[in-house]
Amino acid sequence: MKKLLSLLLASLIVASGCAKKTETTTSTEESKETQVLKVSGLNGGYGTAGWEAVAKAFEEETGIKVELTLEKNIAETLRPIITSGKDVPDLIYLAVGSGGKLTDTMIAEKQIQDITDVLSATIPGETTTVQDKLIPGFTSALSSSPYQDGKLYLAPINYSPCGLFYNAGLFEEKGWEVPTTWDQMWELAEKAKAEGIALFTYPTTGYFDAFFSALINETAGPEVYEKLMNYDTASWELPEVKQAFEIVGKLATYTEENTVANANAEGFTKNQQLILDNKTLFIPNGTWLPGEMSDAPRAENFKWGFTALPAVAEGKDRYSTTFTEQIYIPNGATNVDAAKQFIAFLYSDKATELFYKNGSAVMPTVNASSFIQDGDENKLFYSIYDTGAKPNAVGFAATEPVEGVDLTSSEGILYGTVNSVVTGDKSVEEWYNGVVEAVKKYDK
Repeated sequence: MKKLLSLLLASLIVASGCAKKTETTTSTEESKETQVLKVSGLNGGYGTAGWEAVAKAFEEETGIKVELTLEKNIAETLRPIITSGKDVPDLIYLAVGSGGKLTDTMIAEKQIQDITDVLSATIPGETTTVQDKLIPGFTSALSSSPYQDGKLYLAPINYSPCGLFYNAGLFEEKGWEVPTTWDQMWELAEKAKAEGIALFTYPTTGYFDAFFSALINETAGPEVYEKLMNYDTASWELPEVKQAFEIVGKLATYTEENTVANANAEGFTKNQQLILDNKTLFIPNGTWLPGEMSDAPRAENFKWGFTALPAVAEGKDRYSTTFTEQIYIPNGATNVDAAKQFIAFLYSDKATELFYKNGSAVMPTVNASSFIQDGDENKLFYSIYDTGAKPNAVGFAATEPVEGVDLTSSEGILYGTVNSVVTGDKSVEEWYNGVVEAVKKYDK
């Protein structure tokens, strides 16, 4: 009898344990089903289809629902939310240097969370860690590790070589060589001018962050460049740094006459159209340009060409800025663990393929190029570093904002002044001196 009672009691304990286990499992599953990850970001050059496809794939992989908010004016939308601290999104997709400077402000005010542990995380649905999947060097750039403390705060995504785009078909037709030095560039400028073609245009002055940083790397070298990005006044006063300003000044004399009038959010595509119409030879831009202009009319036999900046002299280094966008977890986010899972998932093969198929965005992973089909013009763009150009990372070190000083926005003194140099309202000397004076206010 005692034996029978013992067996019955044991059965009840096992059954009770199973019931509890089933109840816990159900609760966990319900939690996953109801958990909502809020992701806010820019509806930019890559569009929204890639994000929508990746969000859906993440939901299928993890059971976590993703609520996407993608807007063209996302900085304006988010600023009051961040300021109030209420309903802060779990993730923000907005690159350093973007219009509105929201991300830059958040970096300066240290409102972004440390996500270093994401690097050692296993990518959802794979056995590989994020660190092993990333192209080396991307996480150590100032745009990802802004405090130079060895920690990751902004995850690099959607990388793009930036350089000079041109109509390769026109060059073939004219028998012109693409310049590899600035002296050759000036010679070509005169040839084009004789045929009524301008040498240069730019979408807006904001594109000079990539262009000018690569140019300074050419004139001053990478060691000086690093000091420049850390607001070292003595480095900004070097003659080789001023040389970069002088090259832009000369380039201004060959810039298409309507460029400044259209160098704004409403008219920038008119400047981009100049390349397609053979009215201008070169425009600085990133790999999103062909997508932006895919439906635009173009000259007969038009074919995209892409090159790094010309070298300052024969045999010297040529640079092409590698621009990345960033995604990060702001202070005030409520679903931090899920946000980190989402970041890790962005580097999966599944997400990499979806981003490329739905917007031509390329993730900075070691095998990303395998998703670009042969014959795709992006093969040309992403092979620029295979043909001799050196990569250049753009971005100043994080620092406290200085009241009344705007150094790096599209309206700021470093890039925004380019418009005034092109129109002749300011001289190169005035521009350069103004930048040095602005840097002095950051140099402590």
